[in-house]
Amino acid sequence: MAAAKLMDFDKALELFEPVLGFEVHVELNTHTKMFSDAPNPANEAYHAAEPNTLIAPVDLGLPGSLPVVNETAIRSSISLGLALGCSIAESSRFARKNYFYPDLGKNYQISQYDEPIAYEGSVEVELEDGTLITIPIERAHMEEDAGKLTHMGGATGRIQGAEYSLVDYNRAGVPLVEIVTNIIYGTEHRAPEVAKAYVQAIRDIVRGLGISEARLERGNLRCDANVSLRPRGSEKLGTRTETKNVNSMRSVERAVKYEIQRQAQILADGGTITQETRHWHEDTGTTSPGRPKSDADDYRYFPEPDLLPVDPAAALIEELRAALPEQPVARRRRLMTEWGFTDLEFQDVRNGGLLEVVEATIAAGATPATARKWWTGEITRIANTQEKDATELISPDNVAALQLLVDAGTLTDKLARQVLEGVIAGEGTPQEVVDARGLAVVSDDGALIAAIDEALAAQPDVMAKIKDGKVQAAGAVIGAVMKAMKGQADAARVRELILERAAQ
Repeated sequence: MAAAKLMDFDKALELFEPVLGFEVHVELNTHTKMFSDAPNPANEAYHAAEPNTLIAPVDLGLPGSLPVVNETAIRSSISLGLALGCSIAESSRFARKNYFYPDLGKNYQISQYDEPIAYEGSVEVELEDGTLITIPIERAHMEEDAGKLTHMGGATGRIQGAEYSLVDYNRAGVPLVEIVTNIIYGTEHRAPEVAKAYVQAIRDIVRGLGISEARLERGNLRCDANVSLRPRGSEKLGTRTETKNVNSMRSVERAVKYEIQRQAQILADGGTITQETRHWHEDTGTTSPGRPKSDADDYRYFPEPDLLPVDPAAALIEELRAALPEQPVARRRRLMTEWGFTDLEFQDVRNGGLLEVVEATIAAGATPATARKWWTGEITRIANTQEKDATELISPDNVAALQLLVDAGTLTDKLARQVLEGVIAGEGTPQEVVDARGLAVVSDDGALIAAIDEALAAQPDVMAKIKDGKVQAAGAVIGAVMKAMKGQADAARVRELILERAAQ
């Protein structure tokens, strides 16, 4: 397929106004699925499970099987709606969304249509320069996830060119909340940045509530980005495209920018935009056509006959409202002040998805500066090398314990990095790695004096220089001692001993 022609981004914004909308799906971390008692394990266990083992008759659409609503999913959905500033419906219904789902055995999805659990809210998002933008929320509704298809025999792993497809129903029936924005106007040249900030805000909210792991790369959080353009001065909305299931913050930003440039060029050339879904390609930074985008009428919604309406008690709603955590923007600003971070330092933590682990590391005893140093530095470096998430490698408690060993003088920074590698490799806690590898700093005067004497014997002129007042010459001896003792000497104590020897 030939590469699409793209208009310069600034030129596109001169000619057209971007109009945005987002549909974000949040997988809930309930113990069981939305409408069955099949297990819904956490990320690692889910991905380790054999295909088609986390299933029940309802998930497979077997005749005679009936859905039963997951109470925890209802509570989580209400909490999320409240956190989004939504009103909670006194009564809401489930509906059948009829559509060909090859990976959903019932061949329809149980969702909500005209009676969602939460409606009419807004969420405040913060851009990198501190600008606050309010995103209007139309609704948040409950539904079930589909399964997963694996396309076999092709070169790309996509359905195009595949010889056959395998279906895994493990994900079928996992509880979802879909958050739908109203039309978003006025983002202008910051549209891509707004898209990224909005998804970050949703991630922060659901993680704060503790209702989802909200990891885009694992599909716990999935964003569909709707983009349309209208000529400057026009009141009529343009035709939108929906870029599906973008799986990183950076990709959300890039996908929106790409669609603005692609659509602008088509419109400037006198063409028309097709209302369709589009697929994002991370490797090329482009989108490609999916399927024509259906309108609601095409899904033939009708009330789900096997489920009663959801009528949450007012007391339950108020109980969940009282339990809401601090809003993400307010929390971030409070933490930045408490930790004494600059805007750039805090942005590094936030952009790395490290806010929670840094906070937990500080709570476990590390200073804010050292917690930030470890997570944004060495741990992130190792994570990038191993192509893993930094938060998977080591616990905040172990990071704090490692830093406490440095603070106590048991380890130098260099030795601490070796200990970190051992902890990540599964060799135990920081103290256990120190003991097993023999990595503690040597501060025994006898061992240090012996190493100093050996170094001075190899450099007989150094002591004379030190006695003549050239104290910096001690560095050569310190370096030799550190090398001889494989970096485990207490450098400060070595220096003291050398100077004491010079004063004799």
